[in-house]
Amino acid sequence: MNELLFAFGLTLFAGLATGAGAFLSLVTRRTDAKFLAVSLGFSAGVMIYVSMIEIFVKAQVALVAELGERSGAWATAGGFFGGIALIAVIDRLVPARANPHEYPHDDAGRQRRLMRMGTMTAVAIAIHNFPEGFATFVVAMQEPSVAIPVVVAIALHNIPEGISVAVPIYHATGNRRRAFRWAFLSGLAEPVGGVLGYLVLRPFLDDVVFGVVFAGVAGIMVFISLDKLLPTAQEYGEHHLSVYGLVAGMAVMAVSLLLFV
Repeated sequence: MNELLFAFGLTLFAGLATGAGAFLSLVTRRTDAKFLAVSLGFSAGVMIYVSMIEIFVKAQVALVAELGERSGAWATAGGFFGGIALIAVIDRLVPARANPHEYPHDDAGRQRRLMRMGTMTAVAIAIHNFPEGFATFVVAMQEPSVAIPVVVAIALHNIPEGISVAVPIYHATGNRRRAFRWAFLSGLAEPVGGVLGYLVLRPFLDDVVFGVVFAGVAGIMVFISLDKLLPTAQEYGEHHLSVYGLVAGMAVMAVSLLLFV
């Protein structure tokens, strides 16, 4: 029982770190377009770097180990572009007035695009956090000494992820509680994934399934970054501000990964 509580506590801590990022959105001014541009660029940098350097690589390692070098590489690429295709199809099926690409470029249209972008980012992060929570929970159960630095690294990742959810929703609605709630809920997918994965899914899942899921999530996050975060960041601020934010987000993720190599 103590091991279960320890594993759940660590997984919950990692997930709730998303709320720390969301808190940053509560102290920003609603009219600060430059901050919004930098924050969205930063969020895109975080998601792209984490997807390509961490999630995609983990997926490929798992799939190559199970399927062999050639088949594993193909499966990883298939999962990655499958995730992109999935989110692209969903985007195309959305009615024009709800689609952030098709809505008019007036104030109401911008607010609708920001709100949709924030909620879709929350969903993508929740999908990512679910299997990540399961992995964290299992590590904590089997190797408690190894789990602590892993959880700290994941928590560092989740802080800017909270920004990527809360900032656009806050600037779309002006509602701090709503922005925090979306980010908070996306982070809760971490402990939920840990508990459900351990109690229900573990007997049925293998490395192949996890590898394909991780590759697909990487594709989804990259698509959202390139199709929504960066274009909106450039619309609300100078081009260079969004690029500086992009590089800063990548740098923060690189440092957080290197600290726990």
